[in-house]
Amino acid sequence: MEIINPATEALITTIEEDTNTSAQEKYEKVHQGQKDWQKVPISERIATITKFSELLKSEADELAQTLTREMGKPLNQSHNELNGARGRIQYFVENSKKWLAEEVVTEEEGLVEKIAYEPLGVIANISAWNYPYLVGVNVFIPALITGNAVLYKPSEYTTLTGLKIGELLHQAGVPDDAFQVVVGGGEVGKALLDLPLDGYFFTGSNRTGKSIYETVAPKMVPCQMELGGKDPLYVPNDNANVAKVAQAAAEGTFYNNGQSCCAVERVYVHQAIYDEFMEAFGQEVQQLKLGNPEEDGVFIGPLARQEQIAVLEQQVQDAIDKGAQLLAGGKKADRTGYYFEPTVLTNVNHQMQVMREESFGPIIGIQRVADDDEAVTLMQDTDYGLTAAVYCDTQEKAEEILAKIDSGTAYWNCCDRVSATLPWSGRKKSGFGSTLSYQGIRTFTKPKAYHLRKI
Repeated sequence: MEIINPATEALITTIEEDTNTSAQEKYEKVHQGQKDWQKVPISERIATITKFSELLKSEADELAQTLTREMGKPLNQSHNELNGARGRIQYFVENSKKWLAEEVVTEEEGLVEKIAYEPLGVIANISAWNYPYLVGVNVFIPALITGNAVLYKPSEYTTLTGLKIGELLHQAGVPDDAFQVVVGGGEVGKALLDLPLDGYFFTGSNRTGKSIYETVAPKMVPCQMELGGKDPLYVPNDNANVAKVAQAAAEGTFYNNGQSCCAVERVYVHQAIYDEFMEAFGQEVQQLKLGNPEEDGVFIGPLARQEQIAVLEQQVQDAIDKGAQLLAGGKKADRTGYYFEPTVLTNVNHQMQVMREESFGPIIGIQRVADDDEAVTLMQDTDYGLTAAVYCDTQEKAEEILAKIDSGTAYWNCCDRVSATLPWSGRKKSGFGSTLSYQGIRTFTKPKAYHLRKI
């Protein structure tokens, strides 16, 4: 498998992919080791994970550079991701013992009823390339803390990062037979589906997630999906600082080149402030620096996948053919690498792909609306349900609107944000199940109910 730098299209290295046979061997290894890892006291498992977090900090420069070179994320954003991952790890380190402790729910004369939380066993973590550290630690960190063994398959677009994660976990003290990295593309992922695992945790596209879910359903084991989104942002006329809102909306749209499941993918603006918002938004987009992701000040690097350029070109052409106006960008940048110009489309509607289908790139459609009711109707007009944002001056108004939106996460005056203390969960085609928060700790356990009666 060739590892290509998306900024230069140069070959970084080649990696030998796993096969069905080697994947089976790695499964046998962690299957044998899981029981021993489960017996390690939780305080020791947590201490091991703490060491891993410290290694992420001490080797941050090398890790960030590797991520930037194989995925295209600007270097400062790679550092931000590593810092964010360490923050999430800290949450798990500080809270897992509490939420995994046995719970006595009834204690009376002659009877005790309690709940114990046991690990699932061996789980597959089929991870994503857009935030390999952040989406990875959501799964393999609580999985390991709770006593599971993990077969971790990084995306083929961040293979070097995935291998480094495995190396550092082992260096921190996680046994070789409790965590194994499985390397390769879709065929290797399919090989994991054939193994007798005790749970599957996938982050990626709806299409792939649906296929995984259908394949493993007969196994009757937990299968959790963190899938895509078509995340809306609404700007009502209740706004004292439209320019500031436009700045936030632009960052939520174009951060990480729009390659985020919770990036802003469509914007609705009340007609009373539409012109003011568009002027400010356009100014923000003009200031975004596109270039080599290893250079200072660059905000827009290359796309991670060359094939996504054609998807974005198709969405732009479809919108223009149906009456949209191109305010900025709209095409591949004239330079080596998988670069696409930051793109803004106006006069859009829901007949256009850009307002209906996930873009996963630096492109946004902005639609004028007459009132809050029209905005809610359009925000709800989607097969996805990951996040929704409202920017306005009053919390009461925002919550009134957000309560009507079928999404797993609701934002007031923020967007493209994830917190370790809150569950991360999708609805409809955005997936199901929760990572993060205490729910994302217990996700990796199976409860056992004890009825203890003294005769």
